[in-house]
Amino acid sequence: MQAIAKTRSAAGLEIIEVDPAPLGPGMVRLKVEHGSVCGTDLHIYNWDAWSSARIKPVRIIGHEFCGTIIEVAPDVTSRKVGDVVASESHIVCGRCPRCIEGQGHICENTVILGVDVDGGFRPETVIPADNARLIPSEVPKRVASMLDALGNGVHTVMEGPVEDRVGLITGLGPIGLFGVAICKALGVRKIYATEISDYRIAIAEELGVDVVLNPMKVDVMAELRKLEPKGVDFTLEMSGHPSALPIAIDATRPGGRVSMLGVYPGPLANIDVNQAIFKGLVLQGIVGRKIWDTWHQMTWLLTEKKLNVLPVITHEMPYQDFDEAMQIMKQGKAGKIVLDF
Repeated sequence: MQAIAKTRSAAGLEIIEVDPAPLGPGMVRLKVEHGSVCGTDLHIYNWDAWSSARIKPVRIIGHEFCGTIIEVAPDVTSRKVGDVVASESHIVCGRCPRCIEGQGHICENTVILGVDVDGGFRPETVIPADNARLIPSEVPKRVASMLDALGNGVHTVMEGPVEDRVGLITGLGPIGLFGVAICKALGVRKIYATEISDYRIAIAEELGVDVVLNPMKVDVMAELRKLEPKGVDFTLEMSGHPSALPIAIDATRPGGRVSMLGVYPGPLANIDVNQAIFKGLVLQGIVGRKIWDTWHQMTWLLTEKKLNVLPVITHEMPYQDFDEAMQIMKQGKAGKIVLDF
């Protein structure tokens, strides 16, 4: 069968022929139906400093995908043939101190699908049963394919109160866009955002954002001080841009929270930490999805709160067109791209 893989230490990806993966203890085999392209996949495609230091070719990529279970190992009782599931990309050990204390999202021995071990961008794949998360029938499969990424947004938003509050999202990449939809589903009173791409601003407006400030056109700090002189209740830093954290600290009211998901290119300078201290801000580092709380929250949001993230899906294409998907992402002209397997 075919698979999308990093085959050599250079930019690009290739389709290769691979044998079916063996089904070990505790594993399930999926017929993969859809995969969602992530920024991590683009890093691997570009072969940047992070990916070249982490990826060991040949590696089948893909950590956001969904499908139907077609085989289970003899020791697996929690899943069955015919179950529709989505992937959780972080394979955790369950034994380290972090896992034991209920913080599996920061497991000391985390292994990531499509990065450290072969992923799911192939018509069939094998993953641990626990990582095959059951999906309610009312969740569209193209949405199910990107729940790993949606979970990042859910984790970030739901680390503090949202209902009837005023919030700010810095950066409207796919997870920032998810953040807008999640905040709206949870009854936010008003949500501001910052973004420079008109393409993504249009998607955010469809999702219900109240005000978007473009740092290329306005002084964001000055505008926020006028719009919310007492400060916003929470800021979700989704951009990873060095300019965003000072805005977050300045814009958030005393006693508010700043939840940081965006990853920065290096150490940050000129951050007024004293301002955060004297405002009594809660600064939160967010990584991955809480295992397994975030997945339960996602199911609740999608089924009970009718969370709609379909506008974030801007492209769907056959998996053979992965190179086109990467070029579109490079141009910044996409929300989420879903590949059909």
